Amino acid sequence: SDLQNTALFRQLLTDAGFDLLPGVTPIVPVMFGDAASAAAFATRLYDHGVYAVAFSYPVVPMGAARIRTQVSAAHTEDDIRAAAAAFVAARG
Repeated sequence: SDLQNTALFRQLLTDAGFDLLPGVTPIVPVMFGDAASAAAFATRLYDHGVYAVAFSYPVVPMGAARIRTQVSAAHTEDDIRAAAAAFVAARG
């Protein structure tokens, strides 16, 4: 289910030290703070096979730039684990 996938994704990213906004919805915001960091990270994610969109001011509050991810029930556990591994790899 999307809730099980979301919980797994949240746990993997939290264990890896990423800052997530709390919630249980399939939308999982990964916080970066400044727009340049979020945009650069989204580019590195793409290099690791994951397309993600960075959001910054004025779409979100100043200083609250993030990458917005959305987990789906259509994702397999392997998909979720691969996406989390891409986040870790993109961090460098």
